[in-house]
Amino acid sequence: MDATASLRFARISARKARLVADVVRGKPAGQAVEALQFLDKKSAPMIAKLVESAIANAEQSAKQANRELDVDTLVIKRIEVGQASAMRRFRPRAQGRATPIVKKTAHITVVVGEEA
Repeated sequence: MDATASLRFARISARKARLVADVVRGKPAGQAVEALQFLDKKSAPMIAKLVESAIANAEQSAKQANRELDVDTLVIKRIEVGQASAMRRFRPRAQGRATPIVKKTAHITVVVGEEA
């Protein structure tokens, strides 16, 4: 049984979040949360919180289905980082010009499931 958790419009660029996602992809969920605690990246706590949420979602869905679930067997089956819409701001510059400031956002989805 798979469980999903997603974060939409995270205030980080998709490219930077993918660096962290690649570190934990395919790892056991508990081990992934541990590894994320020691990563010095802005997206590491975001993804750690998502993995913990996906674990909790798996426990809850197993409880509703009256099934036993060993949390230690959960693995990150899929983690996706997609580009979301960007916030655009404009900074005034010399001689009446303006330059854009693009604040990028990302959609992050984590799917955990039991080892096959």
